[in-house]
Amino acid sequence: MTEAVSGAVPAGVGAIVVGKFPLSSGEWIPAHSHPEHHMLAWTRRGVLGVAVDDTYWVLPPTRALWVPAGIVHRSGATREAVLCSVYIDQARCGLHWAEPTPVGVDGMLAHLITYLGRDDLADDARLRAEAVLPDLLRPLPALPIDVPQPADDRVRAVAGALLADPSDRRSLEAHARAVGVSRRTLTRLFVQDTGMSFDRWRTHVRLRAALALLAEGRPVSGVAHAVGYATPSAFLTAFRRTVGTSPRRYLDGDVSLDAAPFTPPS
Repeated sequence: MTEAVSGAVPAGVGAIVVGKFPLSSGEWIPAHSHPEHHMLAWTRRGVLGVAVDDTYWVLPPTRALWVPAGIVHRSGATREAVLCSVYIDQARCGLHWAEPTPVGVDGMLAHLITYLGRDDLADDARLRAEAVLPDLLRPLPALPIDVPQPADDRVRAVAGALLADPSDRRSLEAHARAVGVSRRTLTRLFVQDTGMSFDRWRTHVRLRAALALLAEGRPVSGVAHAVGYATPSAFLTAFRRTVGTSPRRYLDGDVSLDAAPFTPPS
């Protein structure tokens, strides 16, 4: 687990406190954790990114991410946003999801988070509202997108080129020549260093970049081309196979799955 400081949680009455943190496009809060509080990360506008080690979630306003107490994470904005951090005292919380879990945000949950963010609520009104929040958290089935970072300098050079330009369509052999190794050697190093094949790793990089663009409202055809797919259909096939649902369902917070069934973490 990444070393990180413990993040401060604003003081408040009851078990839930809402903090608001404006973020400019590309701004990231350094890695930290909240040892005594679970956190729900959400934004009403813009697009958030939350990273836990090599796992990365893109969060439009229809999605939030449950981050269990003690989990080291980084939060940032792929487009200007206001991070709403809902801190929940783990000692007084009926939910004990052990892993980061995306949840759907509908109108009712959005209004409740806004309501709990007020500083003029009477204590009894706040406690009544807090009791409702766990019932509104519905896990979503789509899988996170892992992009493990390599340690070998040759693999890092290839990875850096793809991260800088996900639309780079050069073959594995071309990348191998660029870093001075054989195709076979680079194939072995990629699996050894990241646990993934070159093709799978590149797919994850492309889809992670695509999600941020789609969440900003760009059309699928343009996004597919921007991240290196020749056709929208090829992009959609890769997205469903990797994430488990379609881009529209992902961004709309649809709980249905196109692939395997989903079980919330215990």
